[in-house]
Amino acid sequence: MNRLFNLLIVTCMFSLLTTSTFAETKPDLDQKYDLVVYGGTSGGIAAAIQASRMDKSVLLIEPTEHLGGLSSGGLGATDIGNKGAIGGISLEFYQNIKKYYDTQSNWKQEKPSDFKGYNSSDEAMWKFEPHVAELIFNEMLKEADVPVLSGERLDLKSGVVMEQGAIQQIVMESGKRISGHMFLDTTYEGDLMAVAGVSFHVGREANATYGETLNGIQTKNAVSHQFEHEVDPYIKPGNSASGVLPGINPEPLAVDGTGDHRVQAYCFRMCTTDAVENQADWVKPEEYDPLQYELLFRNFEAGDRRIPWNPIFMPNRKTDTNNNYAISTDYIGMNFDYPNASYEERDEIFRQHLIYQQGLMWSLANHARVPEEVREHFQRLKPAKDEFTDHNNWPHQLYIREARRLISDYVMTQHDCQGRTVPKDAVGLAAYTMDSHNIQRHIVDGHVINEGDVQVGGFSPYPISYRSIRPRKSECRNLLVPMCLSASHIAYGSIRMEPVFMVLGQSAATAAMQAIDAKVDVQDISIKELQNKLKEDKQVLAWTGERKTPPISLTDLEGIVLDDTDAIRKGSWKFSRSSPVFVGAYYAHDSDSGKGDKTVTWIPEIKTSGEYLVRLYFPPQGNRASNVPVKVTFAGGEENMVINQRTNPQNKPYQTLGTFQFEKGTTGKVMISNAGTDGHVIADAVQFILVK
Repeated sequence: MNRLFNLLIVTCMFSLLTTSTFAETKPDLDQKYDLVVYGGTSGGIAAAIQASRMDKSVLLIEPTEHLGGLSSGGLGATDIGNKGAIGGISLEFYQNIKKYYDTQSNWKQEKPSDFKGYNSSDEAMWKFEPHVAELIFNEMLKEADVPVLSGERLDLKSGVVMEQGAIQQIVMESGKRISGHMFLDTTYEGDLMAVAGVSFHVGREANATYGETLNGIQTKNAVSHQFEHEVDPYIKPGNSASGVLPGINPEPLAVDGTGDHRVQAYCFRMCTTDAVENQADWVKPEEYDPLQYELLFRNFEAGDRRIPWNPIFMPNRKTDTNNNYAISTDYIGMNFDYPNASYEERDEIFRQHLIYQQGLMWSLANHARVPEEVREHFQRLKPAKDEFTDHNNWPHQLYIREARRLISDYVMTQHDCQGRTVPKDAVGLAAYTMDSHNIQRHIVDGHVINEGDVQVGGFSPYPISYRSIRPRKSECRNLLVPMCLSASHIAYGSIRMEPVFMVLGQSAATAAMQAIDAKVDVQDISIKELQNKLKEDKQVLAWTGERKTPPISLTDLEGIVLDDTDAIRKGSWKFSRSSPVFVGAYYAHDSDSGKGDKTVTWIPEIKTSGEYLVRLYFPPQGNRASNVPVKVTFAGGEENMVINQRTNPQNKPYQTLGTFQFEKGTTGKVMISNAGTDGHVIADAVQFILVK
């Protein structure tokens, strides 16, 4: 792969075609459309189809030459959370995927019976090849008679003509003008929203902004996709004056929960295969820089022999491959400027991500400093040569996990995800874990650490407010934003799934058409009428299944509460969320191994001297240890006890250890050990409540 080809990929990515290559119906640019949808992502496609089905004129504009966004750009392993939360056109898409694979001739590299993701009796199918997704999207658009204008990008400087708070026209870079009564922004970037002057946010809000616990800078919760060994961050090991390796932030971080401008890492969702006859080779880019992969090599040499990616098999022996472990396909820290960047700047960010990931894959398959068993693995799986054929078998879509986010009258937050707030104007459900990939790398005690990864679930599907997909009335009266919707960073991490984008796209189009019929602004439609129409169209607006108990929030507990991530841990502890009730983001466990080598110590900051009731939190279960040693150190002494974590006679998620005197400025602590224990030892949280 040379520099010319890298530039060619970017050129192809954003080539300016003048006519639609997707639909049989040609755009009429002299027409004023009822609905103009900017962004041919999965959500934009669902919106355009819905408008057409409601007998309204609609134009779908796609800035590139490919439809479907990430769904056709490599993300074939559908992130869903709970399939029962998906209905309407979104479910139709997955049903059409199933119909495609019901045809025997569409299985080239294997039989349907050999693929675990296919069951002939299923209604829908949730795993698919990239080119199949694009084929299905095209067929659905043609069936709905939706015209598509491809290769036309919005003018980012003066691309919106407004009158009296409503968009009249949008203007393309080519000078083309498209008029409409209603507009939808269904891009991953939120470009139309931004050019229209609507309020938005980029980056992580502080926890204090919305009373959350999982927003802002996250070091204590960043326990997944983390370094398991100490790896030196400096160009010359041990010499901080030599500078840091690429992608490492040398500055001290602010405290956890502090907001910043950073967004979670991007990558390409590669489609690889182990079918030799369909393999292309890993290619070393001309701009390959071994220093970019020095952390990777040092991590292997430190003892981390894990295979650093997550290939999930799709039909025909192909994969959707995602980031995994400490150093992988995520290009951490290299995308902060992308959301507000110009097209030229985004082209360069796209190109740098491509070079990094191509170089990474070549290194994993070929470099002498990569363990032999790892190299052998990456020689078995290689790019599928019948996918992304116009981009040399690399995805045409960069995984934009988040960019701009609308700020409207209702902001979806962690409280919505965990069911503490429930909006009544639901237009769809979300169901996925609150998920943020790592955001930056920093230095702790002379070694590198990833920051930002959060994965907190354990809640039921929850409603998404209509107010979160439309701007404030004072800012724009005829625009809806179903993808870059109004949500905090951590809530967006749960909502930002392709099936949900299709749900919200359909709901937004329905609302826009209702506003036209009622001759009102999108903020003034009847929510009851909207919800009735959505239900008629088989959207799911309420969860009637079994409700999960959300994790116990640290902010809901009185006194001083220290989570497992606040403790000093000795030995190798793992983190889990599999038990139904626990405190905070995770609980720690000893894997029932290394007995006598592991301790967890909580040290509270005592600001008021007095007697404190001390509670030890843990989710009891039959595989737990019945004899966990616990030591409480307090003013004037210490007390040792043994706790049974298999059952809890108090029928509470904690066990009271007793009441103890703690003095301001002295070091009190609670320590548990796994020495001599007969099962898994759990360390979840400790609570100190001042009683007198």
